[in-house]
Amino acid sequence: MPVTTALHAAGCRDFFVALTHEAFELRPHLPADARLYILNGLPPGAEATCAAQDIIPVLNSAGHIARWAEQARAEGRALPCALQVDTGMSRLGLSPDELDAFVANPPPGLDIRLIMSHLACADEPDNPANGYQLKAMQRAVGRFPQVPVSFANSGGIFLNAAYHHDLIRPGIALYGGAPHEGQSNPMTPVVRLDIAVTQTRTVPAGAHIGYGGTFVAEREMRLATLSAGYADGLPRSLSNRGAAWFNGVRLPIVGRVSMDSIIVDISDLPPNTLTPGSFVELIGPHQSIDDLARDAGTIAYEILTQLGPRYFRHYIPVQS
Repeated sequence: MPVTTALHAAGCRDFFVALTHEAFELRPHLPADARLYILNGLPPGAEATCAAQDIIPVLNSAGHIARWAEQARAEGRALPCALQVDTGMSRLGLSPDELDAFVANPPPGLDIRLIMSHLACADEPDNPANGYQLKAMQRAVGRFPQVPVSFANSGGIFLNAAYHHDLIRPGIALYGGAPHEGQSNPMTPVVRLDIAVTQTRTVPAGAHIGYGGTFVAEREMRLATLSAGYADGLPRSLSNRGAAWFNGVRLPIVGRVSMDSIIVDISDLPPNTLTPGSFVELIGPHQSIDDLARDAGTIAYEILTQLGPRYFRHYIPVQS
């Protein structure tokens, strides 16, 4: 909720969630002038609740359209919605044939607030799929000349103004993630993750470290066990390849990432620098969310969305 409050204070009035239960949870915390959309559409049985709570479904299929139109008929009023068209991602939205059928015979009771689609390759600026999708989107929106359009995600915002239309939908960029692969990141990081040390120890050469003994000490080493693991959203793929940081010193992960803990090599720090209760950096000024994702062989979106509920979250107020 603090993120939503900050975005509304900054001028945002259009909010998107993926699932119905997220909308039901968020709606009571949004001011009356905020519009709340469900990206994944309208699951069967949710029509009356969405209408009652002024939640706007994104209609992605003929089934969504039929059920929302029926709800409008039952209530005797037009109901707001967004209409999504598939411009080449083959994930959500009306196919060209379905769009033709809708335009030829639009059901009554639909107050279309937005025409939208989603870019599949916007994080790759030179990918020709971006241009193909833009042309498909232009053809689709030409059939709804009075309806606002939303097309650009985080990567699309940084392509060019042709992708912007009326409403942009930044996602990972809001949290400081890089919108384009292999290019400098124009966004300011806003997420930091520090993990507490739970124990330190010195092991001799030949010591096996972590599950399966996948790391064997080639020399005497000083280690710190950190109190977070894959149960907290830190991928197991960071085993023997990722790192934490402390005061500018990289602390390599040694051994496998466990469910609730990670072991790092602190041999490059002066003795007794870290003690139980000390914190080391997983995401921060020395290691961005994209850096951590790269070490894990994944993307920043996955790292961010998997950060679990066991972390204490501290929200820093916006500075005026």
